[in-house]
Order: sequence, then structure tokens, then C-alpha cells
Amino acid sequence: MIFKLLRAGTVSVLLLLATFTLHAQPFRQLTADDFQGYPRANNRGVVAYTNCTIDFHFQATHRDGEYILHFNVRLDMNNYKSWIDRSRITSQQSMVEILKHEQGHYNIAYLEQQEVLRVVNRTRFTANYKNEAMDIFNRIDAKYKQLNIDYDEDTGHSTNKQQQHSWDIYFAKRIENMPPLTVGAY
Repeated sequence: MIFKLLRAGTVSVLLLLATFTLHAQPFRQLTADDFQGYPRANNRGVVAYTNCTIDFHFQATHRDGEYILHFNVRLDMNNYKSWIDRSRITSQQSMVEILKHEQGHYNIAYLEQQEVLRVVNRTRFTANYKNEAMDIFNRIDAKYKQLNIDYDEDTGHSTNKQQQHSWDIYFAKRIENMPPLTVGAY
């Protein structure tokens, strides 16, 4: 069974039913080399675009009246769909600022991945596990989709330096204070 959810904006999502266990990648910093795609012809003044995919895989087993789900929620930075319009980068400092803003979009995708992992890890699923898992994912995805919109609006796509700084602090605190995943889930 394959579910596909594609969301407009920064993060695309693919949901598949497959055999995997709970797994997550470590957080990482983006570099200019992560942006291998070509700028869109109609980019409406946007200097860069970050495209991440969250792959959400699960397999269910039925044991003693319970449904046990094994998850893999993988975050990928899609280098060839992500781009920077380098013709609009006028200095090393402007590249640093653009990368900082685009890091925020990656941070949002990372925070979404981590929240999905934590919620599914503590959920008890019933025979309706497919709908329950989808509901969890859709609820969390909607929250982070809105966060992406708010981020771009508040920062003016990185042009509002004061708001960008506030968001940078917010992301740093959220990532630094992220609770660990439950060890027993692996």
C-alpha cells in the first residue's frame, strides 16, 4: 500500500508501507553544495529554495491483541530540487545569510521528523493502525507546513534580519533541548 502526500513549499512528503524499524538521521548543517538544482524561471523574487522529503515507512505485526508498528521516518535533503540563484548573491556575507535562512527550512523538516518519531513511538495502535498512523502524520505535517509559512512570512524570506535572528534562536533552542528518542524503540 502506498500513500503519497506532496505539500507545496519547502517540504515534500512520501508515505510508504514497508518493512523497517524506528530510525532517524542526526541533525546536520546545510552548505552551498547542498543546492544543486536550477533556479525556477518564475521564482517570484525568491533567492533560494530548500526541498526536503520525509519518508515515513511502517510495518505492523499483530501480537497478543496488540498491533506493533515498526517505523522508519527518514529525512532527505533533495539536492537537485533545492537551489540558490547564485546570480543574486552579491557577497560571501549574503551567501551566509541565505544559507542561514534555508537552514531554517531544513530545521523545520528535522523538527517534524523528530516529532513524528516521538509520537508514533508512544502510540498504541489498534486494528485501525493505517488510519491512526496517517492521522498522526497528517496532524504533525499540517503543523510544520504552517510553521514553514510563518517562517517565510515573518522573515520576509530572510530579508527581515531581526526576525531571522529571532527564528535562528528559536531553532537553536528547539534542537538543543530536543528530548532523546526512547531507546527501547530501536
